[in-house]
Amino acid sequence: MHITIKWNALAETAGVSFGITVAVVAVFALGILALSRREAAVSAAREGGTAAAGGGKLALAGAYVCFAACGAVVLYGLSLIAGK
Repeated sequence: MHITIKWNALAETAGVSFGITVAVVAVFALGILALSRREAAVSAAREGGTAAAGGGKLALAGAYVCFAACGAVVLYGLSLIAGK
């Protein structure tokens, strides 16, 4: 029995996997950055700057969106693996 490896398909799969991994890590890092910006806005609001309070809510919403996107990608990947 002779086994043939489709090297182009293997390289394409590896490239897409690497790209998706980098994208998910970047989006997660943006979520962490948004949380740190929120903390800065909350501490500025405590010190008397009321204008920063709205930025804290926006940063928190952005963090939720980033983390939800990461979770959706992970769940989609798991469904691809376990779906068959």
